[in-house]
Amino acid sequence: MWKYYQGREREELIDSVTIEAPLTIYLNGEELITLLCTPEKTDRLALGFLRSEGLISGPEDVSSLRIDEKKGLVEIELNNENVLAGKLFGRRMITSGCGKGTVFYSALDSLFSKTVMGELKIAPEQVRSLMDELQSKGDLFRLTGGTHIAALADCQSLLVTFEDIGRHNALDKIIGESLLQGITTEDKIIVTSGRLSSEILLKAAKLKIQLLISRAAPTSLSVYLAEKLNITLIGFVRGRRFNVYTNDWRISED
Repeated sequence: MWKYYQGREREELIDSVTIEAPLTIYLNGEELITLLCTPEKTDRLALGFLRSEGLISGPEDVSSLRIDEKKGLVEIELNNENVLAGKLFGRRMITSGCGKGTVFYSALDSLFSKTVMGELKIAPEQVRSLMDELQSKGDLFRLTGGTHIAALADCQSLLVTFEDIGRHNALDKIIGESLLQGITTEDKIIVTSGRLSSEILLKAAKLKIQLLISRAAPTSLSVYLAEKLNITLIGFVRGRRFNVYTNDWRISED
C-alpha cells in the first residue's frame, strides 16, 4: 500500500488487513443464513447465533455439527424438529451491523415484553477496570484497526473474549463459547467496543444479561428496549468517565 503524508509525500509500506469471509450456516439441511465474519472459531459463531436467535437452548439440542473451512460452511443438525426455525427461513431483517448483520423478526417480537430479572450491581471502578482489560486484549485491532472485540465478564474480570469484523459476530462467538464451557450468563456482563444497537441489546436480553458496557454509543431503540427490559446500559466508557443510560440503580458505591 501507499501511505500519503502532508503534501504529495508518500511511502510504500506493507500493511496488515483483517480477513473477511462468508460463512453459511445450514440447519437441518436447509440454508439458514450467510454471515460475513472473521473466519476463526466458526463453530462458536454458529452455535452462538442459533442460541441468540432462540433456535437452540444449549449444546444438548445439537446432534451434529460439521465445519467445511474450504467452502465456508457450518452444517448443524438438531435433535428435534425445530418449529420456530422452520418459520424463520426467509424471514430475515438487515440490521445496522457491519457486514449487513441479520436477525429474525420474531426475535424482536418474542423479547419485547420479557423483563430481565436480577439485582446484579457493579462499582464505577469495576466498570473502568473491565473496559481497560478489554482494550488490552484487542490484538487484531491493534494489528489491523478493523475488528470489534466483545467479552463475557463478571464484576472482577473478563471470562470469554473474541474479536471479529462484526459486533454481532464477536458477541455470538462468546455466546457459543459459553455454551460449550457451560458458563451461565444470568449473572454476567457483556463488555464490548462496538455500538450498543437494538439487535445487540436483544441478543443480550435473550441470555438474561443484566448489564451491557461499551466504549461506544447506544442507539435510541436500544435505550428504549433496555429501559423496558430492565437492563443497565453503559456507554462511552473512556478514561475515568462513562454514561449510564438506563437502570442506574445497578451502579453501586466504590
